[in-house]
Order: sequence, then structure tokens, then C-alpha cells
Amino acid sequence: MEIKGLNLENVLKISEIKNEDSWVREYRKKSYEYFMKTAFPNFGPKTDLSLDDIIYYKTSSEDFIKSSWNKINAGIKDELETLGVIESEKHMDGIGVQYESEVIYHNMIKELQSKNIIFTSIEDALKNYPEIAKKYFGKIVPYTDNKYASLNGAVFSGGSFIYIPPNTQLDRPLQSYFRISSKNMGQFERTLIIVDDNSKLHYIEGCTAPSYSESSLHAAVVEIYVGKNSECRYTTIQNWAHNVSNLVTKRALVETNGKMEWIDGNIGSKVTMKYPCCILKGDDSSGTCITISVATTNQDQDTGSKMIHLGKRTKSNILSKSIASNGGNATYRGLVDICKTAVDSKSIVKCDTLILDDISKSDTIPTNIVKNKTSTIEHEATVSKISEDKLFYLMSRGISKERATELILLGFLEEFREELPMEYAVELNQLLKKNL
Repeated sequence: MEIKGLNLENVLKISEIKNEDSWVREYRKKSYEYFMKTAFPNFGPKTDLSLDDIIYYKTSSEDFIKSSWNKINAGIKDELETLGVIESEKHMDGIGVQYESEVIYHNMIKELQSKNIIFTSIEDALKNYPEIAKKYFGKIVPYTDNKYASLNGAVFSGGSFIYIPPNTQLDRPLQSYFRISSKNMGQFERTLIIVDDNSKLHYIEGCTAPSYSESSLHAAVVEIYVGKNSECRYTTIQNWAHNVSNLVTKRALVETNGKMEWIDGNIGSKVTMKYPCCILKGDDSSGTCITISVATTNQDQDTGSKMIHLGKRTKSNILSKSIASNGGNATYRGLVDICKTAVDSKSIVKCDTLILDDISKSDTIPTNIVKNKTSTIEHEATVSKISEDKLFYLMSRGISKERATELILLGFLEEFREELPMEYAVELNQLLKKNL
């Protein structure tokens, strides 16, 4: 089944296919109405998408979610095996895989079920856990937040729902993998994560798509709630093809003494606009965002982070690493807002950019606001080229210029790479070799 073009009839058709409750259908309708009357962002890169040509829903199966790879379509299974998705499950406590518009595979080790952990698709959560889902869904990222959030609210399909009960920790991460394989495809997953009090979660997300001459669209929404004394780490490496516009809203609300970490890698896509956010609501809460952006030919990476300090003694740390080559544009765009109530708070922002030639570009566009007299923001930004002295030193040791350049780039990104699980660090190295 395939639904192409954006109109209210198609929005309601998606809801009908999913057999949704009336409140979900009404949410979609209001989202669509808001999308139609709201302007596109007046900042960042421009997209040349034709929304009428986008496929908003596509699936080839009526019985969507499987828990065994042997029940997955052979062609899709081979594709995912080639991408290393099936192998990665060995390192996780659970994994979900979305192909086009639907989650097709989901599995979780039995020990997690005994702990009352919920890890499923967003559609399953809306139907089977409405008392939890309805309480949190669309609250931290409402459909009125921005135009792409309203688009997601209208046509969302797939995505993960995770609930970690109080006093619960996982030994290994949970993972979701998102794959676009069709021309003109739009993927609009919705992820909702609740880490209840005194608990801990590491969640990993991977994204890929093959290249086509036609444009595709990825407009996801991620909402995360971090309870009191809890920790959540969200690790992403997106390697979308260069025909994909990646327009994502990610936000976390952090309660007292909670800790949120965004580890965000952007290698692919034609255009990326993504600014993971922490709302530090509780006293002594903290937020960290470590990002890398690699922009090459015809790529525009507009990335960064937002930290909103509300609680007392809150802390935030933003580290942005960008590489621009072959005419690419890598921009840091960020916001730190320390409110009047956030006394004795502190934020540190560090932006480093490496430009590899004379035709590439990088901008740093920070907004730093302090609204009380006892808090501080430190901001440091550097833009540089590869040091000729470092190249000469490495080449004098018998290392080729290509390998020497690669070593310097890996060293530049080391602070990001050391935050990744081993298998993802290896994958990142391979992606950098391929894309630079």
C-alpha cells in the first residue's frame, strides 16, 4: 500500500489503516491544520522538496511486526544483513527495525520483560499502553512547536516507545534502525522514551538510505523524559543518502538530579536541520550534547544543540565538531538560555571546525542568554585547516598523505568517537573514509 501527496484525506487514511483511537486521529487532524497555516523556518538551509510528490506512507505487509528474522521478506532481510543490522542485535538487549513506514521487526531479551520494561512500536504503545502513552505523547514536542513537528504529527508512522520503570538499569543498549529504500519516500517516525525515577537507559539509533535522483524526506520527532536521579544516553549515527532532507526535532525534559546525553553523528543527507535539546527543569540536573557534522559536495549540515536551564545549579555542556570539504557547508547553530530561576548554573560551549579546502564553508551561530547574576556561560569556537606541520611530520615517518590526513581527521573527532560503543566507532571510521 502507498499513500502519496499531503492532504487531509490522506492523513485520515493513515489513521484508518492503523485503526487508531479517536484522540490520535484528532491529533493528526489538528497537526495537519496547523501545518497548512504555518510558515517554514526563516533560518537555516532551504529545501527544494515538492511535498505533493512525497510518499507519506508505504508498506508491503499487512502483518507488520515480526520477532524472527526468518519471517522477514528474504530481499529485505538480505538488505539489512548487508547493512550489518542483524549482526548488531548480538550486542543489544533489544532491537527494533523500521523499513519505510512501519516497524517490521522487534525483539527484546526475556530478562527485560520480567523487569516490566516496555520496548515496542509507537502504534503498539498507543493501543496497548494508552495510560502511559497519552500522558506523555506530544507534550514536550507539541504539533505547534514548528512546521516539521506539525507535519510529523499529521503523518507519523513507526518509531519506538520505551518505558523504563523506577529503579531499573539495563546492562546493554536498546537499538532502533530506520531504513528508507524507495524513491520520493518520506519517513516520519515518532519516538517516545520515558526513563522513570532512579533508572538508566542507553538507546542507539541508526539511519540509512540508498541514493536516488529524486528527493526523500525524513522528519522525525523524539521526546524523552528523564526522571529524578535517572540517566539517559541517546546515540545516533545517521548516514542518509545525499538525496534525503533530514529535518528532525529532538527534545528531552530532565527532572531533579537527572542526566541527559545526546551523542549525535551526522554524516549523510543533502540537508540536515537538527538541534537536540535539553530542558533542565529539575534542580541539579545536567545535559550534554556531543555532535559531529561532516559536509561534503552538495551537503548542508545545519546542526547544534539547545540547552534551556530552569532548575537551580543546572549544568550543560555542548561540544560540536564539524568537517567541511569539497564545497560542503557545516554550520553550528545553538542556544543556551539560563533563566532567572536557574541560579548558580553553568554552561560550557565548544565549537571546532576543520575546513579541508578553499571552497567549503562553516559558520558558528550561537545564542547565549543569562538571566541571573550567579550563572555563567563559557563559549569557545575555532576554525582551522589541516596543519601542514602535522602532515609533514606523519609523512616523514613513511605514512602516505591520504593516510596521514585520515589520521588527523580521526584525531579531530576523537572526543566524539570515544563516546561510541566499539562496533559503532568502527562503523564511524568506515563512513568517514567513504565520505571524505
